[in-house]
Amino acid sequence: MSARVRRRGAVNIVVLSLSVAMALTGLAFLALIGWTLVSRGLAAINLDLFTLETPPPGSRGGLANAIVGSAMMTGLAMLIATPIGVLAGTYLAEYGRDSRFGGVARFINDILLSAPSILVGLFVYGFTVLPTQHYSAWAGSIALALIALPVIVRSTQDMIGLVPVPLREAAAALGAPEWRVMVSIVWRSAGSGMLTGVLLAAARISGETAPLLFTALNNQFWSTDLNAPMANLPVVIYRFALSPYDDWQRLAWGGAFLITFAILVLNVLARLVSARSQSKV
Repeated sequence: MSARVRRRGAVNIVVLSLSVAMALTGLAFLALIGWTLVSRGLAAINLDLFTLETPPPGSRGGLANAIVGSAMMTGLAMLIATPIGVLAGTYLAEYGRDSRFGGVARFINDILLSAPSILVGLFVYGFTVLPTQHYSAWAGSIALALIALPVIVRSTQDMIGLVPVPLREAAAALGAPEWRVMVSIVWRSAGSGMLTGVLLAAARISGETAPLLFTALNNQFWSTDLNAPMANLPVVIYRFALSPYDDWQRLAWGGAFLITFAILVLNVLARLVSARSQSKV
């Protein structure tokens, strides 16, 4: 064995050892964070957490209003982002593939995918909160929708691009109009992948705090008025975690556990849908 081969083998062992060590270090920190969250979060889970409003310091309370507020704003954001994202992704994949406008739209969508959420919050703040002179759940939903939108657009575009061209040609040969080919053939074939993108977008926005600080803010009381500030889990966790009160900090841990669990469930559902679609191929 030549010296060159031995040197390459030694370098390979060193680099591989460093890679494994760094991976184990990252997993160790991740496990520590997960254990801290589970141990402290589970201790805060009780019936009051889901039935009582956020309390003043030293009083009995829960996170019911924040849970409902987060669910309402996330659901409304997905109702806004999903149809726009699916239609935009369909256009970019099918009709604007080679156009200049399609190229610009894809470039902007890629930028939005990595844009800091706080910038989205500031944009919506200037666009909706300042003109109306008040915070609102509508503004928070719009901010979350803008964060979810590029995820849905990109996943729809990628999934439609995977549909075989012969399927389109076969439907067209049978005399099906273009809209019927898209709805009954292309969307149906890519439906599982598109649904996976929607679920991942919902998981992406479930724990966003920065945009809600500039738009929906918070509400200490029960409120379902979308035109007013509304309680939500991310902002409540942010406020309670920084407070000096033990009862508020306990609720913050419980809220953090709920958000993490919800994101975990959405990601698992997305993977199950994706695996099911791949098994049918």
